[in-house]
Amino acid sequence: MNQEKNMDYQNIPRELFTKVQVDQGERERIGRPSLNAWQDGWIRLKQNKAAVVSLFVIIAIVALAILGPVFSPYNFAQTDYSATYQGPSLAHLFGTDMYGRDQFTRIWYGTRISLLIGFVAACLDLFVGVTYGAVSALLGGKVDAIMQRIIEILVGIPHLIIVILLMMVLPAGVGTIIVALAITGWVNMARLVRARILQLKNQEFVMAAEVLGTSQKNIILRHLIPNTVGIIVINAMFTIPSAIFTEAFLSFIGIGLSEPQASLGVLINNGYSVLQSYPYLLICPAIVIILIMVCFSILGDGLRDALDPRMSK
Repeated sequence: MNQEKNMDYQNIPRELFTKVQVDQGERERIGRPSLNAWQDGWIRLKQNKAAVVSLFVIIAIVALAILGPVFSPYNFAQTDYSATYQGPSLAHLFGTDMYGRDQFTRIWYGTRISLLIGFVAACLDLFVGVTYGAVSALLGGKVDAIMQRIIEILVGIPHLIIVILLMMVLPAGVGTIIVALAITGWVNMARLVRARILQLKNQEFVMAAEVLGTSQKNIILRHLIPNTVGIIVINAMFTIPSAIFTEAFLSFIGIGLSEPQASLGVLINNGYSVLQSYPYLLICPAIVIILIMVCFSILGDGLRDALDPRMSK
């Protein structure tokens, strides 16, 4: 049968075919530059104008939080009772509070504290959540079952209750807030990483690594984690504003940071008490925290679309 097919092909007249003329310079030319996942993701992210604007706003806020208190002539805790409740002016861009403290300095110092809490909490979530989820998915069996039961117990306890109880037991401070946020903050990261690795663990490249005798540690670090970077980055971008909002809420209800320390929650709490008389004390820190929350959310959505080719239009 195969011989008959070959004979049929051989009997086709050569006149029916036209030889294609290809320029010698075009034979080895690559139509598109070779890009890695990050470069390709950056190209798609730049097409999302809202995400790019949000990125630059976040960079500007971080720069002001770092440099604003440094170049300000005032200290965040410096009092001046001769300049209490002064409105925004050239001397005090955001006005002064009840103790005559410069609001511009205090807002950017408080933003620095809030961002520090958010970034450290996100890093702890990354370390604990990624490790926990990867080990659970890769080992499987009884180990995975036990580790998932632990997660289900933590998920069943409201996160905010755990944070509030811990804040009431331990002395208020930045370290206490970070520990409180890190107790259950990693659970969502662990579940996402586990789900992704369960999809990858039966892929050919993982099986090939196991056949070649690669250790479980190297399989996780060199093969599985790099293929889950997109999910990890996106979840971290949503973890940061969530941690900042939780800190602000705790400080607002009086169990977080307290005077003379400054955070966005403390400043909003102080401004709320004199809202009708001195609204600028609430409006200025509220605008900053709104910008942080909105920009991180928009940037997280943009990264989700950029790092997942299936989401690109």
